[in-house]
Amino acid sequence: MAISLAKRPFGKTAFQVSPLCVGAAPLGSMPESFGYEVNEAQAFATLRAFFHSPINFLDTAASYGDGESERRIGVVLKELGGVPQGFVIASKADRDMTTGDFSGEQMKRSVERTLKLLGVSYLPIMHLHDPEWTTFENVMSKGGPLEVLRKFRDQKVIGTIGVAGGPVGMEIQYVKTGAFDALITHNRFCLLNRSADELLTLAHGMGMAVLNAAPYGSGVLAKGPQAYPRFAYQDASPLVMERVVKMDELCRAANIPLAAAALQFSLRDPRITSTIVGVSKPERIQQTIDLAAVTIPDDLWAKLDAVGFDVDDPEASRWS
Repeated sequence: MAISLAKRPFGKTAFQVSPLCVGAAPLGSMPESFGYEVNEAQAFATLRAFFHSPINFLDTAASYGDGESERRIGVVLKELGGVPQGFVIASKADRDMTTGDFSGEQMKRSVERTLKLLGVSYLPIMHLHDPEWTTFENVMSKGGPLEVLRKFRDQKVIGTIGVAGGPVGMEIQYVKTGAFDALITHNRFCLLNRSADELLTLAHGMGMAVLNAAPYGSGVLAKGPQAYPRFAYQDASPLVMERVVKMDELCRAANIPLAAAALQFSLRDPRITSTIVGVSKPERIQQTIDLAAVTIPDDLWAKLDAVGFDVDDPEASRWS
């Protein structure tokens, strides 16, 4: 059955978000991650299409283009006279992308720059981003990143504090502290990889807002195995590519786009509040909505599962 785009509560907060969230990383033009550039005019057109769509949730970060994604969003927000009523924008506080500084002071600078670039005085959601680049002890220390974010929350500069990162074991450690109200995982819960399954159950059980990013495995499940032989921003293994080919064949036989199955795999999971999909062109907004509306036969899910999937973290070797 097709997926409803009715808005859902964002964890324990008072606001609601659509089950689809537009990911603005590509709009910062990050060819090193995505393999293509996005010029300013294209980014602006994409953002305008978003603000005229039924999707009300936009996700960005200080590190996306080292501020360029936020700057471009800020330009369009200024055109609109601020954040339109009913829309929710989330960002992420980041390390210094040049020096690697992940101190509390750097978190303060990151949040202040985000607010300036976006042209807002308040953000409802701010995530601690990629804490795999520092230590748990540093994040939780007196005067450290978490304490700084809490001070911004107390000052009503930000609302909900989330954690957004990669390695599953690391994210579980942060979730268990109870210090965060939202979670983003990426590339670890999709047709090809289910390593975040325990993490999703834990966070959902604690009442957190759970956001699942990269349902297409960074692109291969949307563009297809021939067009994009990469998974989780790395060259895909032969086994992964073999699975994608088989999944593509199964979807074609059912007259279902592989991208629709990949997207709805995340959207249909009751533990997931919203699924973050990176977009780079204005037409991708409606295309994503259309993929969510495709009716997928129940038996296809069992067939796709039978192809096989990994339960190990796809990027574990990068952080070991």
